[in-house]
This record gives sequence, structure tokens and C-alpha cells, in this order.
Amino acid sequence: MHCAALTDRALVGISGDDAQMLLQDVISCEVENLPDGVARPGALLTPQGKILFEFLISRDGADRFLLDLPRAKVGGFVQRMMMYRLRAKAEIAPVDDVSVHAAWGGEQQDGWLLDDRFRNEANVYRIYGASPSQTASHEDYDHLRVENGVAEAGADYALSDAFPHDISFDLNGGVSFKKGCFVGQEVVSRMQHRSTARRRVVIVEGQAPLPETGSSLTAGGRAVGLLGTVAGNRGLALVRIDKVAAARDSNTPLLAGDVPVEATLPAWTGLSFPTADAAGEA
Repeated sequence: MHCAALTDRALVGISGDDAQMLLQDVISCEVENLPDGVARPGALLTPQGKILFEFLISRDGADRFLLDLPRAKVGGFVQRMMMYRLRAKAEIAPVDDVSVHAAWGGEQQDGWLLDDRFRNEANVYRIYGASPSQTASHEDYDHLRVENGVAEAGADYALSDAFPHDISFDLNGGVSFKKGCFVGQEVVSRMQHRSTARRRVVIVEGQAPLPETGSSLTAGGRAVGLLGTVAGNRGLALVRIDKVAAARDSNTPLLAGDVPVEATLPAWTGLSFPTADAAGEA
């Protein structure tokens, strides 16, 4: 079993008689059917459908939810949720002095939450509070995310710049297309029904160590995306998949800085690069 402390993450608690209703009506993912023991990806979107805050949400008793998000975004998230609370019977506050850990490579234990972003039986867990001995580093956790194609805000994309489809929330439960209205729902639903998503997270592998996060990915001298988390010769990148497909079809090298790379879509998504005809229509 590997366990890493995620000191850059913190928790917000939302509790009360109307907590579930408030969250169901505001955030992107399904809340009413959220089972115990699962940390589900979700987001609070702008009215234009872009991700304003990204988090993992889980149940903590009958009428309380925990939201796990970047520590630096806690204050802003609480403030924004207070705006949506209105007369709802719900308390919204940071959860102080509770640590966040990730564990993988073993069996789930009591109190651990299955991180639902990791598919293909990766068995990655979230632990809040007391944890086993730390046997891994944050860098090891980043390697795990790269291997599984799991993007996180800040490291892999900028908040207020990406749609849920860009980071595969349409495929891992991070957005619901059945529950009705939520903030930004109209735009996201239109993207889904019209199949207009053009940006996706890919796993890139280079012939040498990759340049730093934020470096451009180019094909034929033209930008096709940005490099996110880097783990040696591998990393994540948010790219225009139609432009990457066109480069592949024309045998144009894809570069991260000066390093030639290959790009693959995470296997669990079931996605493939568009055909030459589809790429040419973008």
C-alpha cells in the first residue's frame, strides 16, 4: 500500500437539512445518488459553463457532505457557495485541522473513500484525518495521475478556462446530464448533444525528459495545447485533439518544447482521435 500526504488540499463541509438539495441544484455532478464510501468528481461552473472550482465530493453522515479541493481555493469556494445558499438550511464552512491523503495499491479500509476519477480498477482512495504511515510522496501521486490520465486544476489546466468535457468530466461522473438545471448546465448540455468538445486531456510520452509545466505542445510550429503535470518522460497535456489528429495523419512531429512526444487518450475514456475528415471540419 502506498500513501501520500496531499498538503495542498483541504476540506469544506456543507451540512444541514437542505445541504443535498443545495448541492444538487448548484454543482455539476449528481448528488442525490452519491453512495457512501465514494469521492465523486464535481465542479462549480460559471454561468458560461467553465470550471470555476473543481473538487471531490463525498457523504459524511446523513446530512453532511465533504468537498475536497485545492487549499488555496477554499475561501473563494465558501464565499461563492454562500451566494447560492439564499434561504437554504445549510451550513458552509472550511474543515480545519483535517489532513488529506491519497492511498493506492491495496484494499479499501473502513473510512476510506474510493476516488471515482481513477477507472480500470486502479483502486485509489481518499483518506481524511488519520492515515497509515506515509510510504509515498506527492511526486509519486503525480506519477499515478499521469499514468491514469487524471487531471487536476492548477497543475493541468487553469480554472475559468476549461469546460467539464475538457477534463473528461462527461465520462467519469463529474457532470450529470440527467438531473436538470445547475449553474452552467445549458452550455455543457449543448456541448454534449452537439458533440462539440475539441479539447481533451492526453497522456504524452517523450523521447527525453519533458520540459516544465506550462510549456507549449506544437505541431509544425503551431500550438496545439499546453503541458500540465510532468513526471519524467511522461506527462499530461490539454490539447486540441482535432489538431493532434491532423498532425498524426500528416506525420508532423508533435513537440513538447523541443522534445518529440507521442500523445494518447486515456484508455478508460474510450475516446479516439478524430478521423481526418472530422479534424478537417474543426
